[in-house]
Amino acid sequence: MKVNSFYPVILTEQVAATAAFYIDHFGFDLVFEADWYVSLKNNKSIPPFELAVLESTHSTIPSGFRQTTNGIIMNFEVDDVDAEYEKLIKKAGLHLQLDIRDEAFGQRHFITSDLNGVLIDVITVIPPSEDFSSQYIENDSRE
Repeated sequence: MKVNSFYPVILTEQVAATAAFYIDHFGFDLVFEADWYVSLKNNKSIPPFELAVLESTHSTIPSGFRQTTNGIIMNFEVDDVDAEYEKLIKKAGLHLQLDIRDEAFGQRHFITSDLNGVLIDVITVIPPSEDFSSQYIENDSRE
């Protein structure tokens, strides 16, 4: 399958407030806005990436699935996780779910959440421990 685009869609009862959260704190720009759906794009990243917010009870959602997003973590890899921690947790006061720390598998990160309870893992890749470095696959030949 050749995929032309891929992006998460957060199902929520708070479309405008959720969109504002990602615009204010994570650098997204507004691409499309309706009262039931908002499309966002982060043009500061290379390549740019997208995120959408959709009213959880909208008719485009199959009736058995009209509920808010649950059980997802969105990873944001950044150059300087400590600077983002200072900006998002210390200055902006976002709720801290997991304090900043180094992980042996090769991440320095912290976890916050949006107003819907979606977990946001802010990560800088660091060298993994010797035990974990052998688990990374250098050349992935799948196409």
